[in-house]
Amino acid sequence: MPGKLRVTQTKSTISHIARNRATVRALGLKRIGHTVEIPDNPATRGMVRQVRFLVSVEEVDAPSRKHAAAPKATADGEAEEKA
Repeated sequence: MPGKLRVTQTKSTISHIARNRATVRALGLKRIGHTVEIPDNPATRGMVRQVRFLVSVEEVDAPSRKHAAAPKATADGEAEEKA
């Protein structure tokens, strides 16, 4: 499964060209401090690169499956091993 990018708008789009304002809106950002998670693909990376001076970006890992892989405890307190 491809990763995701967490994009946060850090600066205002006021006084920037319409193309930059449109790119920020297309990323789903509405105001300073607003954060969205978008799919990590070449198209969205290109959009982020075009407005990199207005946003901050971090990569989000796939959700861990910690709870699904944890061994179950038995009544006597010993953990069962999955086969």
